[in-house]
Amino acid sequence: MVVNGRPTKRLVKRRVTADLSDFLTFPSAGDLESPAAAKPFRTAVGAFLTKHALLPPPSSLFPHLLTWKILFRVGDLAGDDGGPAVVCLDVVEEDVARSRSVYCDQCRVVGWSSNPVSAKRYHFIIKSDGNSIAGYNKMCAGCGDALHMTDSRCKSCNHVMTTEDVEDWMYQQLDNTTHLLHGVVHANGYGHLLRVNGREGGSRLLSGRHIMNFWDRLCIMLGVRKVSVMDVSKKNGLEFRLLHAVVKGHPWYGDWGYKFGAGSFSLNLDDYQMAIASLSSLPLTLFQSQGRKPRTRLQDLISFYQSISERELVTIRDLFCFLMGLIHDRRQCPVRAADESPCKKLRSSNSRALCSWTIDDVRRVEEAMLKVLRAVSGSTWVSWRALRGAVCRVGSPELLDYCLKELKGKQAAPGMVVAARCISDSGAMEYRLEPGSASIPATASTCPNSFFPTANQHPSEERVVVDLKYFYECLVHPETMVVKREVAVSSATKILDCKQFVKEYLPHPGHLVGGGKENAAMQVVCEVDLMEQGEEYSQNPPAELVVLPPDATIGDLKLEAMKAFQDVYLMFRRFQADEVVGYGGVDESTQMRLLVGSMECVHMRIRGKFHGKNGLSRFRMERGMERWIVDCLCGAKDDDGERMLACDVCGIWQHTRCSGIPDSDGVPVKFVCHVCRRLNSNGGGHCREEQLLDYVFVDATNHTNTGVL
Repeated sequence: MVVNGRPTKRLVKRRVTADLSDFLTFPSAGDLESPAAAKPFRTAVGAFLTKHALLPPPSSLFPHLLTWKILFRVGDLAGDDGGPAVVCLDVVEEDVARSRSVYCDQCRVVGWSSNPVSAKRYHFIIKSDGNSIAGYNKMCAGCGDALHMTDSRCKSCNHVMTTEDVEDWMYQQLDNTTHLLHGVVHANGYGHLLRVNGREGGSRLLSGRHIMNFWDRLCIMLGVRKVSVMDVSKKNGLEFRLLHAVVKGHPWYGDWGYKFGAGSFSLNLDDYQMAIASLSSLPLTLFQSQGRKPRTRLQDLISFYQSISERELVTIRDLFCFLMGLIHDRRQCPVRAADESPCKKLRSSNSRALCSWTIDDVRRVEEAMLKVLRAVSGSTWVSWRALRGAVCRVGSPELLDYCLKELKGKQAAPGMVVAARCISDSGAMEYRLEPGSASIPATASTCPNSFFPTANQHPSEERVVVDLKYFYECLVHPETMVVKREVAVSSATKILDCKQFVKEYLPHPGHLVGGGKENAAMQVVCEVDLMEQGEEYSQNPPAELVVLPPDATIGDLKLEAMKAFQDVYLMFRRFQADEVVGYGGVDESTQMRLLVGSMECVHMRIRGKFHGKNGLSRFRMERGMERWIVDCLCGAKDDDGERMLACDVCGIWQHTRCSGIPDSDGVPVKFVCHVCRRLNSNGGGHCREEQLLDYVFVDATNHTNTGVL
């Protein structure tokens, strides 16, 4: 549907949502299987915008930043105005040659820095406020009021809006960190998922999974090749790439096929997988009490969740899986019936209690606990730890935990039952005797702070989230671990250091384009061989898919391949295709079918050269024209996105962390690497030593000396 260009307020009142596609299902399975889905991104994105989007206004101030707009309804949800809920997808077509940022930082750190600079970038954005970048409203640079895009003067502060002001505002939209979705795809089909903000990120209508599902389907339909994402997501304030790796063995984005792409500090896939396996398989017995040492809150909480789980919780992964499952079930069904509780430990289940303990064992321990409570005077509460310690000689630790779990509501004396509550700050349990009958167990109404897991009561979502954060800090985060075992700290650090993940969208080369097999279009994957290229041009760009009619000739292939690379890359604007490698002596009028037979997809190499050198160096690589050498102690040989600094003597770059500078400290104004220091010390030059002593660490924030090399 093409929406007209009226201002946003009028558009909301008059929009017709019956024809809008559903965000939750678009594009449909039929769209993904259509012939258009077999086209390369450079042509598929244009067809997509022509079919679904509002055309940019002809009087656009910035032809190098064209903004397209597409509206979607969100299932059957209702909006604030009572009508169907609607979200707006903005597609900003950026002309890279005239952009403020020609080079791509994301390509550099994920390993695609050698790709030539693409001619266009397409930004796919869903704003958090529900408005559109193309809504013809801009912000006044003087007072911040909203202005119509055609207004040159602010009515509030009389500020005159210049072209630079409006351009600044447009680029601010591209840099905004609050967007619900921001993905960017280069003309060659390589893209980056820059941002996904679900409900925790301010979304009222869409969850993170809704947004990811939409993005994934859109990439498939548009013929995107690869998408990278830097996973810095948080869940409940925790680093989600660490938490999700412990629970599932892969990052959250892995649910959509994103896999390890590049690790910081020279980490590779094997390092990442081994770190996950080592950390998640740590046994919980490492944190349990040993000997006569007093029990800690961590030990009590581990025992608590072990006692309410139907399955035995043995490892860190078992524990976190159980807690994440509790949170998920609470959110899916907050008012679950008591006998349907997902964590209810049935007496007929695979319980350690019934497997290894007799009824007499349980009764003996319970009676000992009741005896302790009866001996306590007045309304004094007895803590879980104190009660457990008082009867520690009566049974095994597992039996004690099981009996403590079942103690609430037990008849202690005529007219007296056991009550239990949870101390909200520490999560510890407390017990005492209160008037009551065992036939009417205490409920949340009589004990509002209690979440003790009897057969009809379990921890609330809020309580489980608090405990999840506590376990995260104590068990898996490398800086706050209670038991700092070298393997655990190293594994957790490696997981956190792996942020770059990539999904490769496999093409469907056998897909027939244009009817039956005999009339199907040919798909040719074309690579280029650059003639007389220097060392700096030694790496050829990624191949491009060219779709040809069934009667296409060798000459047609050369022409279409040349156009494809000219459209995609800035440095190829003057590229001339000279020959098809392997078919140099074949006449250009020869049909391709005679050479390759009935194959629908073939690979060809096109040899050619540039006519003119203008722009070759500037647009050669996404990393830019800068030349740097990375040689770090960790083994890194290229920029990985982590903080680095260069030696003032040799100019070689290395990580600040590997150089002994904590991430919390400022970067020193002057720095000499360990190699240069060692070479100087071996040389023994007195003046050189004095020179090196002048290189002093200076805090970049307050310019205070923090150390001497």
